[in-house]
Amino acid sequence: MPAHLSAIALVVPEYDSALAFYVGRLGFRLVQDIDQGHKRWVTVEPPGGGTRLVLARAEGAAQQAAIGNQAGGRVFLFLETDDFARDHAAMLAAGVEFQEAPRHEAYGSVAVWRDPFGNRWDLIGPSSAG
Repeated sequence: MPAHLSAIALVVPEYDSALAFYVGRLGFRLVQDIDQGHKRWVTVEPPGGGTRLVLARAEGAAQQAAIGNQAGGRVFLFLETDDFARDHAAMLAAGVEFQEAPRHEAYGSVAVWRDPFGNRWDLIGPSSAG
């Protein structure tokens, strides 16, 4: 069965603040924003494409409590770039909060950052070894 991971739900406090960050500050592309009455179907994707985020507005106390902690405090999402230095600098200029200085691992350059909702991400660039 050929298949791929097309999207992942990201619980957010509300749609417009999530769009302001992901589309307005990070340059993600708004793919869909469909009003469904009581909620919206909102999907965004990184500038280079790939797996989309479904921005899911939290409903109820349990979902509110999960905002920013969907992975139990671990890095949850991984944003891969073809030019780490360029995108790290652009993200800093956009006010992204990095939790560490860039470091170099066998798999490439990496730095952990948080979105405004508390989700921990890795920015990952290619290894200089190839």
